Amino acid sequence: MPPGVSQVNFSLFLLKTVFNFSPPDLMRAMSLPEIKAKRIEHRGVQKIGLYFKYNDLLIAHVKKLNASRWSGSKKCWHIPEDEEIIDLLLQHFRGKAFINYSELLKRKPVSENKQFLKSLPQADAEDHELTRLLRKWMEHRRYSSSTVNTYCGMVLTFIRFMKPAPVANAVNEDVVRFTNEYILVNGLSSSYQNQAINGIKLFFREVVKSNIEVENIERPRREYRLPNVLSKEEVKAILGSPTNLKHKAMLSLVYACGLRRSEVLNLLLIDVDSKRGLLIIRNAKGKKDRVVPLSDKIVQLLRQYFIAFRPVKWLFEGRQRGEQYSEKSLQSVLKQSLLKAEITKPVSLHWLRHSYATHLLESGTDLRYIQEILGHKSSRTTEIYTHVSTQNLQKIKSPYDNL
Repeated sequence: MPPGVSQVNFSLFLLKTVFNFSPPDLMRAMSLPEIKAKRIEHRGVQKIGLYFKYNDLLIAHVKKLNASRWSGSKKCWHIPEDEEIIDLLLQHFRGKAFINYSELLKRKPVSENKQFLKSLPQADAEDHELTRLLRKWMEHRRYSSSTVNTYCGMVLTFIRFMKPAPVANAVNEDVVRFTNEYILVNGLSSSYQNQAINGIKLFFREVVKSNIEVENIERPRREYRLPNVLSKEEVKAILGSPTNLKHKAMLSLVYACGLRRSEVLNLLLIDVDSKRGLLIIRNAKGKKDRVVPLSDKIVQLLRQYFIAFRPVKWLFEGRQRGEQYSEKSLQSVLKQSLLKAEITKPVSLHWLRHSYATHLLESGTDLRYIQEILGHKSSRTTEIYTHVSTQNLQKIKSPYDNL
């Protein structure tokens, strides 16, 4: 539940925006007891925990769920996780309880859980020296700091997994074993697995020579996830929520130019070319520069912001003059805007970028220009927006209507 919002109000938001209840149904639903469903880890296994105030009738109904169990340590009933868990809960408790499943809509984190790492042997000085050599090589090749930290961390995890055997003795089967016995067992994503393989391949190709055949290390099958897209009405509500002019300008610029989080934070004053109506994005993902168009409306907003805040170096500065605005603060700005706009979807800043691209496509902008504006290396990356554009889908008439 977002901070500063009562349980009753939050439930009301969910019912109105997510479930689209009619007023009579809304009143009936609000009179039902609430069950909050969220993911928990119980004895090393991912479960769905059901939290509610003590109620004999609800307890009896929970017991009818397949494999339901009480956890004294978690103070909740829990059931196995399933792809259709939300539909299962809504159907099972229909008319008996209001299911608050907002926590289940959040994506599982890609990063490792510290508890998983505790199960591995500790790294020694020699292990840290090996990762230092990888870090030194990657920095020499000008990899971004986030990529360096990610790869080095994952390689250190693999080194710890190999113990007590020296990592130099690793063979391809050990990488497969690492996937099966660490990544899959701990429920880490295919994205994590792919990054781990990137780091391991780089490590054995450039730092440690071993019997591993680097080119024969197989990656996981690629997942094709559709980008999350907001409606224009939702975007307008989000951008109209901040009362602080700086906050409004930052969020508006992210959407107006389809920027990544790091790109908006790294903008300098000299990157805004208001006369030509262009914004210069320097050293973005893939070490590439690009220019994106600036509309008159966003230029006017940026001018108002500049007059009010007078930044001296970065376009958006923190509390101290000349200090770069932080990622954490920007995330907080978005979170507060979602709260004020009464939007309960798990929106991230990247959703605004996805929405910008999709709305451009729906307005008739050529896909090649969208690729250039977003800074995509491959057109295949940009083509994914054709799958979420409603421009042509809404023209399709279902045969069901003719029955």
